Amino acid sequence: MEVKKDILWRVSLCFLGIVALSLFIIGKAFYIQQVQGEYWKGMSDSLHLSYRTLDADRGTIYSEDGSMLSTSIPFFDIHIDFMADGLREKEGKRFPTNLDSLSIGLSKIFQDQSAAAYKKQLQAGYKKKDRYYLLKKKVSFQQYQALRTLPLVRQGRNKSGFIVEDMEKRLTPFGLLANRTIGLARTYVDNNRQVVTQNVGLEKTYDSLLKGVSGKRLVRRISGGAYVPVEGSEIEPENGKDIVTTLDVNIQDITQTALMRMMTDNQALEGTAIVMEVATGKIKAIANLGLMPDGSYFEKDNYALKTSEPGSTIKLVTLMSVLEDKYVTLNDMIDIDGGVWMLNGRRIQDAEKSPKSHLTIKESFEHSSNVAMAKLAYTYYSKSPAKFVQHYENLHLTSRTGVDLKEEFRPMVKNPKRKDWHMQTLPSMGFGYEVMLSPLQILMIYNAVANNGKLMKPYLVNKVEKDGNVLTAFEPQVLNEKICAEQTLHQLQECLAAVCIDGTAKRVFKTAVYHAAGKTGTAKVNDGNFKYTDGVYQSSFAGYFPVEKPKYSCIVVIKNKPRSAQYLGGSVAAPVFREIADKLYAGDIEDMPVYIAKTATDSIKYKWSGYSSDTKNILKEMNIPFIDSAAKEEWGYVYNDNNTPGIKALAVNENQVPDVKGMGLKDALFLLENMNLKVQVKGKGKIINQSLAAGQTIGKGQTIMLELD
Repeated sequence: MEVKKDILWRVSLCFLGIVALSLFIIGKAFYIQQVQGEYWKGMSDSLHLSYRTLDADRGTIYSEDGSMLSTSIPFFDIHIDFMADGLREKEGKRFPTNLDSLSIGLSKIFQDQSAAAYKKQLQAGYKKKDRYYLLKKKVSFQQYQALRTLPLVRQGRNKSGFIVEDMEKRLTPFGLLANRTIGLARTYVDNNRQVVTQNVGLEKTYDSLLKGVSGKRLVRRISGGAYVPVEGSEIEPENGKDIVTTLDVNIQDITQTALMRMMTDNQALEGTAIVMEVATGKIKAIANLGLMPDGSYFEKDNYALKTSEPGSTIKLVTLMSVLEDKYVTLNDMIDIDGGVWMLNGRRIQDAEKSPKSHLTIKESFEHSSNVAMAKLAYTYYSKSPAKFVQHYENLHLTSRTGVDLKEEFRPMVKNPKRKDWHMQTLPSMGFGYEVMLSPLQILMIYNAVANNGKLMKPYLVNKVEKDGNVLTAFEPQVLNEKICAEQTLHQLQECLAAVCIDGTAKRVFKTAVYHAAGKTGTAKVNDGNFKYTDGVYQSSFAGYFPVEKPKYSCIVVIKNKPRSAQYLGGSVAAPVFREIADKLYAGDIEDMPVYIAKTATDSIKYKWSGYSSDTKNILKEMNIPFIDSAAKEEWGYVYNDNNTPGIKALAVNENQVPDVKGMGLKDALFLLENMNLKVQVKGKGKIINQSLAAGQTIGKGQTIMLELD
């Protein structure tokens, strides 16, 4: 009995324990469900639901004429939820009913596999009940539009199961043109799974405006670790604003083509060319080319903003300083010591041999004498070097230009308070060494001389727009109303024009149909990669045109390969400037001052040219005897042979400019326009002058100016 009671007691105790445990579990379940229910539901949702960022459409960057320079093209990833309610309803009849038409449509749109292959692929996904089946990645907008017309897809997301995720890709429609200035907009995930945005150029400067405001999308985690969007749970992004630049696609193309030609021919290392509108400071073109390992050229860096020792183009500042401070006049003489000057053991030498041992100040500038400029700086400012440096400050050369690009380098202009200032600093600065300036800064000064002394801030952006409405407009900004006295300014303009007529750029501009002004520069490179002794030279030319009414200023700076056969500024940089100026002048000739090249005086007052048969008929009708040496040639001219008219054949070659002096306008137009020349006319009567010399090779799209009297 005792054993039986003991067993019953134990069983009862276990039973009571089980009952107590059950009551506890039931109570706990009730508590969790009723009291903590909302909390645990929230925890469940947090594990299965999350927000994903929706990027806004990035704004477009335009040229001044409305051409797209950088824009975003939409791309789409297409997924299918094969467990969508609408796709499975009515015993799943919708899917097989539309399968054939869907397969045929996909094959036609993407053209990557047959309709049968698509059908097999879709059936496999449907059978596996895949909830986030990847159908296609990076579908173009045109393909996406076509996809939306398919019968099943048209029924909507719930019934078709089609899930579309949109994204964008940044494109530059003009490729290499101003690529570095326009910049890059690139986002990637680094090794720490952090999103990194890497922008340069205008894309970086105006990133906050271009990128807009991101939105949000609620997504649900499904089996396999994939996420599907929850329909109707989106916060739409606010698209970015558009940027309208000052760049001109045509001028940019001309500038880059000219720079590329010289860089390729001379196998140069890097180079830049900038074109600026004189009156406003607008940058119309900015080309940057660097040599790649495979021998090609690419806009891999913005050399226009990188500082270097400028060389002889800075002599304009030296000349302005001594003229403005009334130390010299242009007619004062200076001894250049045969082109070599020893200063306290240092040898200062001219790059090109001077025609004379003694030059006027003007001549020393024309022929780019290093000795003369070093002597001027040393002689007049060695006791007050701060006065010389003050001219740099007045020209805003001691600070960045403030152009709309964040990667602009800080200039380096030494002053007497620096520890590295020494007795050779001043003469070195006089001809372009021991200062570090960017090509854009140098151009800014030449532009000021062209602009009657008004120093303009260079800029790249005209306005910011949103949906065609102007939000912000940028106006030209004057940094200094007058960089020097009027007399000094006229002297500087005279000297710059003389460089292209009698100086180091004479050969380049000898046949130009307009007047240009500027300065050549040749500097040894010492930049960390190369030393002065490595034989690497930087060639440059800065100037403006046309002299009578300057419209554009331009600078070309090219770093040549070591020991290049051609390295002088007049041989490498000036021809690039000339090519750019030629094409801009020809393309905008109606707004340019008329300049006719000088020709020899016509000693035969009654010289006439034209269609030979017409001339003979006129002489015959007037009963005037003549000597016919033209024979059967189509074109001829009349000359005086001992007071008797003579007709000789006029040489007309298909690829050469003919001599049309003495012709009437009708004959000249017929002849020249058939040679694909554009003709501009000034005056009335017969032609007495032509801008393109007879015998000159005809270039594509070239313009000839005819003067009649």
